[in-house]
Formats: sequence, C-alpha cells, structure tokens
Amino acid sequence: MRHLKHRFILGRKKEHRAALMSNLASALLRHGKIKTTLTKAKALRPFVEPVITLAVKASSASAEQALHYRRQAISKLRDKDAVATLFNERAQMFTERPGGYTRIYKLGTRLGDAAEMAVIQLIPAEDEGYPKRRPSKTKDSTEKVVEASPAALSSEAEEIPVSDEAAGESSRAEDTVMDEVAEDDSTVQPSEDDPLDSTKA
Repeated sequence: MRHLKHRFILGRKKEHRAALMSNLASALLRHGKIKTTLTKAKALRPFVEPVITLAVKASSASAEQALHYRRQAISKLRDKDAVATLFNERAQMFTERPGGYTRIYKLGTRLGDAAEMAVIQLIPAEDEGYPKRRPSKTKDSTEKVVEASPAALSSEAEEIPVSDEAAGESSRAEDTVMDEVAEDDSTVQPSEDDPLDSTKA
C-alpha cells in the first residue's frame, strides 16, 4: 500500500528532493539552526532526527557497530564533515534526550512571495522544554455550584428558626402602626371660617 508516501513533495522530483534534504540537514548539523520556509522545516525534521538517533546509538555501541551507524549517516547526508561534526561533537547533547532533537519557530511571511518562514534549530542539552501547564479545575467544584439552585436556597431560608421574643416584637410593632393609621383616618370637623365648607353656602 502507498499510504503516507506523498507527505512533502516540495515541487521536486525524488532525486532533487533527497539532495535538498541532505543539504539542509548538513547545514543544520554544522550551524545548529537554519532559516528556511515552514514547509521545508517540517519536511526536514523527520529526515534529520533519525540521523541524530544513529549518532546517539553510536556513542554507546561497539566500534564496529559505531562505524556501521556512521556509514548509514553518510549515505543519507552525503557530507562526511557534517557527519563527523554530528558524531564527534553534537551527539553528547542528545544522549539523555529520548527523541525530539529539533524545534521549529514560525517567523511570519516573506516579502515578495509571502511564503511562511521558520527557524529550525537543534535543542540544547540544558533545554528542559516548555513549562508544564497547571491542571485544570476538577469537576467537583462545578458540581457544587450547580447543586446550589434557587429552590434549595429558598428552602434553606424557610428552615431558619425565629425566636419567640423576635416574633413578639414584630407583632407589637404591627399593632402600633395600625393604631396610627386609625387615628389619621378619623373624620376632622371643619372650622367655621373654612371657605371650602359647603354647608354654609
């Protein structure tokens, strides 16, 4: 089956694409980071990381096996100087790292053709990566908020006990208010000099 065989074509034939990848990988291993288009950087990552894995394996293998790994790397990179730099100098950077030897940073678009640019670099040995995110809130807190519905709050308010003294004071206050209202409603006799008195007219 031919699944996932056409991931990064880059507008080139197979031979031209292989030469491009080996040149980009050699430049990356020599300089530590290179600037290229985002598509080429994404295509370079799965090409160069297996080569770095060969160098990591060679650092702990026997002499014959290490020579075999070095020849495999030369067949892919086509540059003996870049392979020597990788196996002799840069392999010690990745002995404690279980993969993920490169990182890509997006730079935006390029003037002229608006191609998306990126920087791909080798991750230093002292780089611990991005800090871990804080754990999200648990579902228990949200469930507690949902449980406190208005009906529950009203039922709690009804259950609050009232002392006898407070009930007696409230009834006395209501009686005094009613007495004052009754006094205000009593009929007032008009005076003799009242010009609005209709009985004199």
